[in-house]
Amino acid sequence: MAPRILLARHGQTEWSLLGRHTGRTDIPLLDEGRRGAKLLGERLHRGPWQGLPGVEVRTSPLVRAAETCELAGFGERAEPWDALMEWDYGAYEGMTPPEIQAVQPGWFIWRDGVPDGETLGQLSDRADEVVNRVRSADGDVLVFAHGHILRSIAARWLGEDVSFASRIRLDPTSLSVLGWAYGAPALERWNDTGHLE
Repeated sequence: MAPRILLARHGQTEWSLLGRHTGRTDIPLLDEGRRGAKLLGERLHRGPWQGLPGVEVRTSPLVRAAETCELAGFGERAEPWDALMEWDYGAYEGMTPPEIQAVQPGWFIWRDGVPDGETLGQLSDRADEVVNRVRSADGDVLVFAHGHILRSIAARWLGEDVSFASRIRLDPTSLSVLGWAYGAPALERWNDTGHLE
């Protein structure tokens, strides 16, 4: 069977709650984020997942993703992977979309990118690195990472331009699965937060 990639977005942080672009700033989880990470872990350790025996586990090295991974019960199996770090937002790090719009009216991140940070092309290349690695793996891969990089990975998995990521929302502590349908890349599950309800 062709390998799939399971995407776990990190739990809630103060900046994600406020809508601030959180790229490389190492923001810790809020209590709500820690609780969500534990609930995600409980879900992945029950049926049908059963703890995902044999699955390769990778995490962004940033604390919010690594802590989510740890609290979900996969820390001992996880390897950090720089390709899973969040988009480098450059001059827009820590700013909200309205604050950026005040500086650059009409700004749209998936079209205009960010000054002094990572370009859309560089983001797409990193997403391709993850997709290519997973497709060559011996089995499924579980990754713990961040909203924009995970959305970018999904876009590239589907063969779409990275800007397609603007059309697929992803909530904190959500679970998504990228797999296959009729031999073609497909979304099997997206933005599933049932474990938080």
